[in-house]
Amino acid sequence: MSVFIDIAHQVGGFRLDVQLDCTGPVTAIFGPSGAGKTTLLNILAGLARPASGRILVHGRVWFDAQKRIFLRPHERAIGYVFQEGRLFPHLSVRHNLTYGEMFANDRAPLASFDEVVDLLGLSALVARRPRNLSGGEQQRVAIGRALLARPRLLLMDEPLAALDAARRAEILPYLDRLRARFAIPTLYVSHSAEEVERLADEVASIEEGRITGLRAITPRS
Repeated sequence: MSVFIDIAHQVGGFRLDVQLDCTGPVTAIFGPSGAGKTTLLNILAGLARPASGRILVHGRVWFDAQKRIFLRPHERAIGYVFQEGRLFPHLSVRHNLTYGEMFANDRAPLASFDEVVDLLGLSALVARRPRNLSGGEQQRVAIGRALLARPRLLLMDEPLAALDAARRAEILPYLDRLRARFAIPTLYVSHSAEEVERLADEVASIEEGRITGLRAITPRS
């Protein structure tokens, strides 16, 4: 992965001032609540516009304040997994999964629909509506939807934070499978040291809107 971030952004009394060069396949953004993790992901997704700076992803400029470059969200080819599934309640699991494909016709698929369904253990759920799913099942559908959108960059904003311990234990093996199967550059936000050590290749620590360190994680045995 090559993601270069050098931005400043003000939200009320909070200032985000981040300089970060991510090179690992999975980079964790690790820090306490209120440190600026979600704000940083929203900026990468194009949902917020920084006051100054630059963002480059795979050598392509996504944002440059001086040159007045700002790619809109759909131009960035982002897969975004939020803390809650944010599924469309009126659509089946199948149609939630395929929704992102409508905006990705110019990019090669990472995997087929059937492969994603199998990888995430969703085959028995495709005809259901979100209201009939557990929290862990909803998150697996949200991850599948993000993958089928053919992203160039995957953003995961504490995808396990809203789940209880049993549901977190249920979904972690699926995240392990994704990491092993797909070479998708990923920024994974968390305040759980266990998740970071298990899933990431490098971790950037953030406190009060600033990156305080970047270190590689020892390869798993």
